[in-house]
This record gives sequence, structure tokens and C-alpha cells, in this order.
Amino acid sequence: MSFEILPAIDLRRGRVVRLLEGDFERETDYGEDPVAVARGFASAGARTLHIVDLDGAREGRPVQLEAITAIATVGLARIEVAGGLRLATDVSAAFGAGADRIVVGTSAIEDPSFAAELVARHGATRVVAALDVREGLAVGHGWQRGAPGVGAEDALRGLADAGIVTFEVTAINRDGRLKGPDLVLLRRLVELDKGEIMASGGIASLEDLRAVRDLGCTGAIVGRALYEGRLDLAEAIRDVSVAAR
Repeated sequence: MSFEILPAIDLRRGRVVRLLEGDFERETDYGEDPVAVARGFASAGARTLHIVDLDGAREGRPVQLEAITAIATVGLARIEVAGGLRLATDVSAAFGAGADRIVVGTSAIEDPSFAAELVARHGATRVVAALDVREGLAVGHGWQRGAPGVGAEDALRGLADAGIVTFEVTAINRDGRLKGPDLVLLRRLVELDKGEIMASGGIASLEDLRAVRDLGCTGAIVGRALYEGRLDLAEAIRDVSVAAR
């Protein structure tokens, strides 16, 4: 199995931004043209783009479908869409906008039967679960403080039983900090052997990518390190896109 790097394109008000630890008050703006950003990542060799509707995550419904459609229309890479997909109709809207697969968090964590319904309708390869972890708990609701959570291991087991085979795991306290991934968390979830684990949060270097690959993750989502020039995407793809352990 090859290791895949997914560049992140986080959308807010139609622009490409990054948040620090998911905090909407700590935003860095990286430009107003998501399509140009997508083209650049695809040209560097990305096979899949990770598109996050931040407005949707906050409001609990898709907001950035127009921008997502524009990116999908380019057609240079597959896209997966996350953020605000809490109803079956929202998921259908994301697929209608051109998503190749979707990422669900809040509703799936709170009700694994929702994930099971999506897998039955769209297939396991098109439905990914987001495990956004703070202090050991998988949380949703746009990572807002005080949101209810489920133990990360319990959440993964429940969603695996519902038919999910791919999990994107974000250590919230490392997201956007460029201080390295949470290898302890990732190892715990990989060792459950309940599905493919993709790492997110804190990745800043080739060494970080090699570390998550070598402990058994099948891919990684990378954002700020690419936007700030700490990682060259084409070089990273050449370096680490070899068989995971």
C-alpha cells in the first residue's frame, strides 16, 4: 500500500486560510483563489486534495459548495470534502459539487449508525471518518470548546463496526503549530488494527512524514507547512510515497 500526502485547502469566506488549533480567532489568510492553490498542488503531484469547509464546520451545514465545485471542475486531482456534513442531504450535496469522497465527523461520532447508512449508500471507499482528538476525546462541532466527545479508541471501534475503513486523525492541540505529529496517539489507533489511519496535525518536515508512515499510517494531511514553504510537496511525494509498513 502506498503512502499518500493530501494537501489541505481550508476554505473560509471563499478564501484559503489556516486556523491555529481550529480557533477561528487565530486565522492566517493564504489567498483568495482556491482554484489556483488546487492547481499548484495537483501540478506538484498530489493525487487527492483535502478540502475543508470551515464555515460549514462552524454552522453545521455546507457553505462553500460553490468554491468546492470550482476546484472539482479543474479535474486535476481527486477531492475529498469535510466540514458541516451532518445530514445525508449535506453529504449528497457535497458529492453533487464534485467530491470523490467525503469526511464526516460530528454526526458519525455521535451516531455511528449515520456512518453505516452513508457506507451502505455510497460505499466504504467514498466515506471517511474524521477523528479530531482533544485530551483523548474525539470531538466534533467545529472543535468548539465544551463540545461533547467520545474516547478516541471507542469512537474508532464503533465507526469501524459501522463499516468505515479510513480514519483521518487530527491532534487538535498540534494543528497548525508545526511542532510535529502526535505519534503516541497515532500509534495507539494504528495498533487497534481497525482500519487505515491518516495522520493530521503538526506535520512540518520530511522527518515527520517518515515517522507517521513508518508507524503504520497510510497517509498524511499537510497544510501550513506547505503554505509557508517548510515542505516542498513534490519532494515530499518523491521521498515518502513508498509502501507503508
